[in-house]
Amino acid sequence: MPINIKYVLFLLVAQISLGQVQKEVNPPENIKTIIFRGPSEDQFPIVKIGEPIYLEFDDLLAEEQDYYYKIIHCNYDWTTSSLLKSQYLSGMDNQRIIDYENSYSTLQPYSNYKLTIPNTNVRLKVSGNYLIEIYNSYNELQFSRRFVVYTDLVKVGGTVKRSRNFDFIETKQVVQFKINSANAQLVNPKKEVKVAILQNHIWETAITNIKPQFTLGTELIYKYDQETSFFAGNEFLNFDTKDLRAPTAAVAKITLDDIYNHHLFSDIFRFDRPYTYFPDINGDFVVRTLQGSDNSREAEYSNVKFSLPYANEIGLDDVYIIGKFNNYALTDENKLVYNEDNAMMEASIIMKQGFYNYKYVVKREDQSIEPHTVSGNFHFTENNYTILVYYRNFGDIYDSIIGIGSANSRNISN
Repeated sequence: MPINIKYVLFLLVAQISLGQVQKEVNPPENIKTIIFRGPSEDQFPIVKIGEPIYLEFDDLLAEEQDYYYKIIHCNYDWTTSSLLKSQYLSGMDNQRIIDYENSYSTLQPYSNYKLTIPNTNVRLKVSGNYLIEIYNSYNELQFSRRFVVYTDLVKVGGTVKRSRNFDFIETKQVVQFKINSANAQLVNPKKEVKVAILQNHIWETAITNIKPQFTLGTELIYKYDQETSFFAGNEFLNFDTKDLRAPTAAVAKITLDDIYNHHLFSDIFRFDRPYTYFPDINGDFVVRTLQGSDNSREAEYSNVKFSLPYANEIGLDDVYIIGKFNNYALTDENKLVYNEDNAMMEASIIMKQGFYNYKYVVKREDQSIEPHTVSGNFHFTENNYTILVYYRNFGDIYDSIIGIGSANSRNISN
């Protein structure tokens, strides 16, 4: 019987794709201000099955280009799951985004695109980890984002404690929690239940593969110290560019060239200073403008000017500005450049009007990332933690999410 080469190649490609970890891809320079959320304002969608998710982004080329979306279901470890599209989607993806409009009366023209799921073309059928990919008309991947869909089968309660390790008692926060499975029949929970703990919805620092310490009736107890601890960091810095005419607290001055320029006051190193509480939104951002009523189409883009004094802690390594506005990515655009005239590290980033959180991180020569060299670590820092509970019963071919929990360090205790 002759071998069908095309069929063999298809199987090989399918096997490779199934084992591939689906990471988030960041967009090209023309795509800005990616807003991706569920019913809440947090820009990482964690939604109950059936609830809507919203995606919005701008294309600075303003040419009304066609964009398409695809949806991928993933396992607990973000490898592509074995489910067929028909098993996790009702309808069809790979559809064109038809809701788009051009900016109105802005110096920087752009096209604004919006997508809501579920819609008339597609609906999600099962819980789990998902990835949405956005392609252009040439089938070139422009960017991708992770999101989570869950069913509410178990209850999760969590608290935040100070570390019991005296080496980290002033710098780390520990997440302790319990899972109550009274309303769900879990056959072998110690083996088949997995968890992921996220600090401020950031996947890069998520803690996974944690087993329950013990069970108490229908409860799985996780009262670790070191295994579920996070460096606390510091409150995010922030600025507000909603007003194009008057500087706000963090804005030193506003100038106008081809587009507006918001010059921020210079920041400082905070690692060696006492902790000072001021409210933040844990790295997030909110688009808003006082110069119009439609934030999506009437908000201006401006060049936001950042500066940080050079210090010996940096050495010859690179410093970046990160936040949810750029998905915490380290790119040339948000890299600080040393200015010999004033001994400052500086960067200029084009950003849509709004309220933004940001912080500085250092990338060392060995490619390691130091997120707290500039800002420091303080156990008092307010952080939000999310606990995701995954379950794969014997015989199942995918990891479902059967519950979520949250905890905040605002009421941290010993």
